[in-house]
Amino acid sequence: MPTADEAGRPISPAHQPARLNALEAAVRSRTDLRPDLGIVLGSGLGGLADDLEEPVAMPFAELPGWPVATAPGHAGRLLLGRLAGVPVALLQGRLHVYEGNDPGLVVQPVLLFRRVGARAVVLTNAAGGVNPDYRPGTLMLIADHLNLTGRTPLLGRNADAIGARFQDLVDAWSPRLRAQLRAAAEAEGVVLEEGVYAGLLGPQYETPAEIRMLRTFGADAVGMSTVLECIAARWAGLDVCGVSLITNAGAGYTGQPLTHEEVLAAAAEAGPRLTRVIRRFVAEFAANPAG
Repeated sequence: MPTADEAGRPISPAHQPARLNALEAAVRSRTDLRPDLGIVLGSGLGGLADDLEEPVAMPFAELPGWPVATAPGHAGRLLLGRLAGVPVALLQGRLHVYEGNDPGLVVQPVLLFRRVGARAVVLTNAAGGVNPDYRPGTLMLIADHLNLTGRTPLLGRNADAIGARFQDLVDAWSPRLRAQLRAAAEAEGVVLEEGVYAGLLGPQYETPAEIRMLRTFGADAVGMSTVLECIAARWAGLDVCGVSLITNAGAGYTGQPLTHEEVLAAAAEAGPRLTRVIRRFVAEFAANPAG
């Protein structure tokens, strides 16, 4: 089993079963809770963890092969507990390729969600606004994505026991779960836009020319995560939905430099709205698991 110091070492799909066996054993040594749903919380959005009932928290460094999270605003913990009475697994922060992690490591949390019982995953992130109408504070339901990282977690010999090598991504972002998220937002009086998320490697922010290119490609938001997790989740048979919190205008729109501090500040302001939507969505998901 690779150590956290080997985070950049290639992990092919064929390596995942053994690694997931060790991760599942580590989780089961702490709790026997089987989550209905997995939730990944992006930069500055970790406050939902405070709402968990009877949480069991596991820092990344205590899980086999996982390194410490280094991105600001990412606590770097896996938690299992109940949210609105529903059993969930929650990732407070995530692993990124720009931290030096291999794509196969970045996606292990969502694969672990599946292994311990989840049927679906909610992916959240902080993102830059490519659509000029999406101002900071906008919540955007992810309808589709552009994987512009140049990476995939499915490179190499496949693990057929997890999923088929050639994945259809036509409905990668579940129409059924998106409808449930829209309904949850409406019930909470929260405006939820919808659009396409573009995933880049980072950690540098985009140039104004890149933002113009992304808009031409059809992107509405851009970030440094999420797309690889979606691919892996679909490979493993998880239904996927997600929300981007637009924390800043894209490069060149305002003439001001971009900073991570403004990302965290916008997340702190809008995070409570997203938390309300997700709490209601979780309760509705449990009540209507098949839509």
